Amino acid sequence: MAGMTIRPARREDAETIARFNVLMARETEHIELDPARVLAGVRAVFDQSGRGWYLVAEAAGAVAGQLMVTYEWSDWRNGVFWWIQSVYVAPEARGQGVYKALYDDLLRRAQADGGVCGIRLYVEKENLRAQGVYERSGMRRTVYDMYEADFVLAR
Repeated sequence: MAGMTIRPARREDAETIARFNVLMARETEHIELDPARVLAGVRAVFDQSGRGWYLVAEAAGAVAGQLMVTYEWSDWRNGVFWWIQSVYVAPEARGQGVYKALYDDLLRRAQADGGVCGIRLYVEKENLRAQGVYERSGMRRTVYDMYEADFVLAR
């Protein structure tokens, strides 16, 4: 996408990030999130950097895509995995390299940080389009399945 800039998100991006998160959940998991709860959750990331941080793609003065990074300590590797979460690219910006630009920037940052041992993400099982994007970016499927006990979003 011409004129695209990748940058760490700022607090003033919180409403756009929250709106994108609500849209992403609706599109990929067919669930309706509480927008106020999501906005509070996004703002909590800005309030406590230990929770993670956001990277955004900006084009024509507007956020066109995003991802969030959270942390997982690996005692096996004596390092931190950066987990990619909350990936969303605005529909009008899809197919224009927005996610690739975000991922390439994140990869550069992770490799420059001596404490990061890798990058991980999870993807909805039926989101084949996203899986293809991640594989074309150089990521590979792992041997793990994911399990959870969710206390907030009962399905």
